[in-house]
Amino acid sequence: MGIFDRLTISRTTVAAIDWDMTPDLAFCTFSAKGLRDELNNTGERVCYFFIDNWGDAPKLYLMERGTRYVKILAEINAPVELLSKCILNQGGSLSARDNFSIDSPLKEWLRENVIAPDDSPLLVPVTTKKNTKEDREAVDLPPRGVAGYQGKVVSLPVGHQIFNDEQMRAFIIKWNFFDLELNPQGEFLNYFVDSSDARTVIDERTGLMWQRFGLDLCSRMSMKRKRQQLNREGFAGFHDWRLPTVPEALSLMEPYPNKKGIHLHPCFSKEQPFIFVDAQREPTGYWFVDYKQGKVYWSSGSVPGGFARLCRSVVE
Repeated sequence: MGIFDRLTISRTTVAAIDWDMTPDLAFCTFSAKGLRDELNNTGERVCYFFIDNWGDAPKLYLMERGTRYVKILAEINAPVELLSKCILNQGGSLSARDNFSIDSPLKEWLRENVIAPDDSPLLVPVTTKKNTKEDREAVDLPPRGVAGYQGKVVSLPVGHQIFNDEQMRAFIIKWNFFDLELNPQGEFLNYFVDSSDARTVIDERTGLMWQRFGLDLCSRMSMKRKRQQLNREGFAGFHDWRLPTVPEALSLMEPYPNKKGIHLHPCFSKEQPFIFVDAQREPTGYWFVDYKQGKVYWSSGSVPGGFARLCRSVVE
């Protein structure tokens, strides 16, 4: 029995291991693939191994990946020492909360111990739970104007920004924003109130109104067009929606993931796990805020795909 005989994969998935695929390349290939033609592309999916180092010890998984599709097919019970050595061989740190590609020694181990045997006991198929509709309406927020926020409104920087890596680190620490890697002790407190329209929420501490749901995966240019359309139509009664700045987006970051697995207040949708921000990286690239991983990161300008959660300043 081959490895794929034990796994449930899509009909459009290539029943072979892509040994050259890495987590970063998968993001570039599938999160950006087809964005220039509005994601109207092939449903072809591939399978590859990667190391997950987000828990107490690194784990090895087999992933099925496609455009807007991510599914862990199986966990491989590989020796922790082998996985740790693989991370170190790539210049990584064992304390780094990140995903890592597999190296040559690990590929050889997989071929001998998982691929070659007819029914390797080291391969453990993962049973996925049936997706349930996200419950966004049951979140209880205080009504606006009733025993509201009594503190000082924090004016976060606005406008397009350019940061290099060190400036980003210093900025996050200055404002005490949470970032799993750059400031794991940080915490920016919000005071969210119900805007009574089920589509937006207001943070009275920052004076910002936010989309609860946001915009779906799209290119940077497509996102701009969608934002302009929302402003023409007057989304939630307003015409001044914009991309958040880095500090505005990071002000939403919670130190711990909620029940949806996102570092956000539960009033927000989980369907926008990482979002565009109005900021570029020096010397190259664009900054994103990732609520799934709990950190800020950058991507090259050739990989423009992302989600968006628009905001606006509340004017009394």
